[in-house]
Amino acid sequence: MIDISTILPVDENSVKQAVDAIRAEVEAQGLPDRNKLIEILNYVDITTLEGSDNADRVEQLCEKALSLPEMGEGIKGVAAVCIYPPFVSFVKEMVEGTEIKVASVAGAFPSGQLPIHLKCAEVEYVVEQGADEVDMVISRGTFLEGDFGQVFDEIAMIKEACGDAHLKVILETGELGSLTNIKSASMLAIAAGADFIKTSTGKIQPAATPEAAWVMLNCIKDHYTKTGKKIGFKPAGGISSPMEAVLYTKLVETILGPEWLNNKLFRIGASRLVDRLIEKIV
Repeated sequence: MIDISTILPVDENSVKQAVDAIRAEVEAQGLPDRNKLIEILNYVDITTLEGSDNADRVEQLCEKALSLPEMGEGIKGVAAVCIYPPFVSFVKEMVEGTEIKVASVAGAFPSGQLPIHLKCAEVEYVVEQGADEVDMVISRGTFLEGDFGQVFDEIAMIKEACGDAHLKVILETGELGSLTNIKSASMLAIAAGADFIKTSTGKIQPAATPEAAWVMLNCIKDHYTKTGKKIGFKPAGGISSPMEAVLYTKLVETILGPEWLNNKLFRIGASRLVDRLIEKIV
């Protein structure tokens, strides 16, 4: 557990200026070449997380993910398919023999409003079903009440329930109220055992923002400087255009360096983005 009271507040104006400078650089350069867009596609967790999801829709999503390398020379496809728990074993079977990971939300996604033993039971279920990665969301109400110890303990318990599966901790940054809270939540999640920290569920607005990403990436950088351990980063929610994806990629490269530009340490949660990247690549 870390002492949240020792965390220095974030200067929101400085963050905005830093992000605006990166955005201006990205806009001046325009879309990168085909090879760079192929790399960005390989960072994507192609996702369907709708209440109306069913076997047919999930099968179509998997078929889409599997077909991407056939669409042009050098295309590696996406990093993972991200779905709700009932579809994990089905997706696992469909992508077997490929490098595509199976990611499942769990732990009372998207609200986080469930007793911890039930959250852990859902996490254990998706891992038993074959999930390689678990995307959980923190209890924002508990965090905003200031009960940081409970938030830390829940993340740590869910991490234990994951076993060998990687844990992505969703902060739901749009509900945290300030960049200082995003910084505190990031450091809490990292200290509790997150393999990745992730911006959003995609279910509320604002979802991912470059300003939230800037803060989260600097928390990852600070942790790496102190410990030598690399934590992954995943922006998600509303990232639908190639230029937005390029901006987040540039933020990662600027703050953490090119060694973070691989799908073991950088993911983008998206659905519409894949089609728009393929249009530019092909």
